[in-house]
Amino acid sequence: MDVGQPTLDQLRLFLAVVNEGSFNAAARKLGRAISVVSYGIVTLETQLGVTLFDREGSKKPVLTPAGKAMLAQARAVTDDVDALIAGVRNFNQGLEAELGLAIDVMFPTHLVAEVLREFQMLFPTVQLRLYVEALGAIAAMVVDGRAELGIAGPELVAIPDLEREAIGEVELIPVAAPGHPLARMDVIAPGEARKHRQLVLTDRSQLTQGRDFSVFAASTWRLGDLGARHALLREGIGWGNMPRHLIETDLATGRLKRLALPEAPGMAYRFHAVWRRDCPIGPARTWVLDALRERLTRCPDATTPRQPG
Repeated sequence: MDVGQPTLDQLRLFLAVVNEGSFNAAARKLGRAISVVSYGIVTLETQLGVTLFDREGSKKPVLTPAGKAMLAQARAVTDDVDALIAGVRNFNQGLEAELGLAIDVMFPTHLVAEVLREFQMLFPTVQLRLYVEALGAIAAMVVDGRAELGIAGPELVAIPDLEREAIGEVELIPVAAPGHPLARMDVIAPGEARKHRQLVLTDRSQLTQGRDFSVFAASTWRLGDLGARHALLREGIGWGNMPRHLIETDLATGRLKRLALPEAPGMAYRFHAVWRRDCPIGPARTWVLDALRERLTRCPDATTPRQPG
């Protein structure tokens, strides 16, 4: 038996009857005559070759097994169409269809999660692509168009194609496991840190390849993952700089010890928002930038950009 193709309007009539509980209530909800609603349901049943409502013995229509089987699919179809319409409407109003966001690995992850949780509620039609990278890889992703907005660390090389805006900073502190030679020293002499292996993040970007940030030791292990560096530090394999917000618990429990290095007892890791000058600024991107800046301002382990003078 061939099955006819229902229209979107017929599916909406069907769902209105289910949601409102009667043909009369559905007609009032939709602002239509009850005869129009009844005719639409009958036509739908005829096209599909099934009875959707049991109308016998009760003024309230009851879904038949066929009606129950169709209900979820009908809702899915109308939801998809509603999402399509909303997306086109938002696009026509200037809202981005998608947004690529590249975040520096040093940025507090819990703040990113807070912002993205709210983002998905405010911008349900915007497809978000999230990348977490280190050092120059953030700027590289924005330059080549993989991300429309980057939250990058210190500028390692000037890139004319990009606009930059300082949004805040976190503190990096040098640490090692309690058993590490540097951690056992009451006083660390200048130059002593250069004699011990330093664990540093590697830069996977061609834009800044070969440039280093805060590397002091002659011997280094270069890692592409901040979590791996954290784990190796706790095993005493080397020393390295870590953002304070990630190691507060380790410092409190003694798993890591802060090193009073004469060269760099602690330093600011400054974040900058970066975007292409030729890329139009949409409302979703603007909201994300403002939200990340605001969260970073309120973070107890971070500070806002220092003003000149």
